[in-house]
Amino acid sequence: MNHAPLMLSISGLRGLIGQSLTEDVAERYSAAYGSWLVTTTGNRAPHVVLGRDSRPSGEQFEQAISRGLLSTGCHVTTVGILSTPGVAVMVEHLRADGGMVITASHNPGQWNGIKALRHDGVAPPPDQAQQIIDRFHRNDVIRVDPSQRATVQSDDTAVKVHVDLVLEQVDAALIRKHAPAIVLESVHGAGGPETALMLEQLSVPTTHLFAEPTGQFPHSPEPTAENLTGLCDAVTQHHAAIGFAQDPDADRLAIVDETGRYIGEEYTLVLCAMALLASADQPASVVANLSSSRMLDDVAKAAGGEVHRSAVGEANVANKMRQVNAIIGGEGNGGVIWPAVGYVRDSLVGIALVLQLMARTGKSVSELVAQIPAYTIIKQKTPIEEGMAAQAVAKLEEHYRNETIDLQDGIRIDIENMWAHVRASNTEPIMRIIAEAPNEQAAQSLIDQVRAVIDTSS
Repeated sequence: MNHAPLMLSISGLRGLIGQSLTEDVAERYSAAYGSWLVTTTGNRAPHVVLGRDSRPSGEQFEQAISRGLLSTGCHVTTVGILSTPGVAVMVEHLRADGGMVITASHNPGQWNGIKALRHDGVAPPPDQAQQIIDRFHRNDVIRVDPSQRATVQSDDTAVKVHVDLVLEQVDAALIRKHAPAIVLESVHGAGGPETALMLEQLSVPTTHLFAEPTGQFPHSPEPTAENLTGLCDAVTQHHAAIGFAQDPDADRLAIVDETGRYIGEEYTLVLCAMALLASADQPASVVANLSSSRMLDDVAKAAGGEVHRSAVGEANVANKMRQVNAIIGGEGNGGVIWPAVGYVRDSLVGIALVLQLMARTGKSVSELVAQIPAYTIIKQKTPIEEGMAAQAVAKLEEHYRNETIDLQDGIRIDIENMWAHVRASNTEPIMRIIAEAPNEQAAQSLIDQVRAVIDTSS
């Protein structure tokens, strides 16, 4: 019996290649999505843009997904190896009805997955994602006669289209005037070619590590401190002003300062917000998920703005951003969403906005970070089985009933100048336990308290 996990959530589908994720699973999931598109759009032949990150298994799954989409009457345009935000941009650029990205984002190489997108390039929100999942489980698929099926088309303009759109929104002339030397690590992921083109057009001197989109990750691909020691060393060796690290599908961005210090993914959204809040002509709204640092609240407050919180997940953040007309939003995992480019996390946007902030202020990364009130955030995870997360939330809600509680997504507990967030992951069979406080000791103490509550017998 196969016990390999197949994760189905608002973030799409992810599984272990050849075990829980096979070509048959990919074909059935894409057919369920295609049928959902036919039903919800009223279009008998929806147009779907299909891209993939650089994982070697992507090509076989591209063929399987194309078969599934074509079988439901969809027209398919493939864009090849491309970042997730690049695919989202192409969905809107081609005025398609939807998109699919073959990616497992930051998961290790033995994983792959499928992310569905709507006509606006955004992942379907929870209710729509569940409709697709239900169709997949029931094999509720609309089929067309083979003689009526379209053929797959290809489009090789996507890299340029994405880069041009980003450059149209930033102050490219200012960045070129003050262009600092940088080190970029693309982890042999999909974002290397797009980002290289953008930096070339911005005249930014770049040392590009693991640039080719081979999918042969040189280390665990999540852009965390323990995985980016090589980037930290390269920044100091090349006397660079900043280091940037992308994940395999280039929707997340981590930053290393000019001293070779990993400042963390939490600062990515904060610095990008600083870049836009300073030039806003009126108090602005910013959106972050419940797991993101309160540094953003401090920065927004100083600029007269306001932070709104959403459940974790890009679609949840994007939905909240539309509700409050936010100028920027994102997640503390290094995901930045700028509506001027699209309602999708985009590392190219993050790089461009941080370079613009450095050019406008004349400050180094470490100087910019020093302006932001400092907190310590600790992120831990623990394996879970079905039902364990709900039990943990119930115990924590009872224990912290006199504190400020948010139940949008798992449970977030705010206690004076500290908070903790406990939730089941959308993408892995784990429960995430996150805490933030003014110092490491207080953050770890809060983590320990939360774990003690969760571990108590019922």
